[in-house]
Amino acid sequence: MTDWKEMNYEYSRSFDKKGDLVNHPPHYNKGGIECIDGIAAMLTHEEYVGYLRGNSFKYRWRFRYKNGIQDVEKAEWYERRLMEILKDEKTG
Repeated sequence: MTDWKEMNYEYSRSFDKKGDLVNHPPHYNKGGIECIDGIAAMLTHEEYVGYLRGNSFKYRWRFRYKNGIQDVEKAEWYERRLMEILKDEKTG
């Protein structure tokens, strides 16, 4: 059984050492552009929507077996980005 308290503690420690691993992971921000922005620029609108949906699903699928709460937070991050795009589409 997963020790969620211990997992949360470990997540907090990694956050303190490495910065914001959910919203702005440093390893995805090299060369003056964040990776997600490069991906958005190279994909069509529909492809990008699919990319966001797929990543959200991936993080929710594996959260119990890999990074726990951090993976749920990442799934939510992708879902918020998807919601922004869908709202822009609707008003746009």
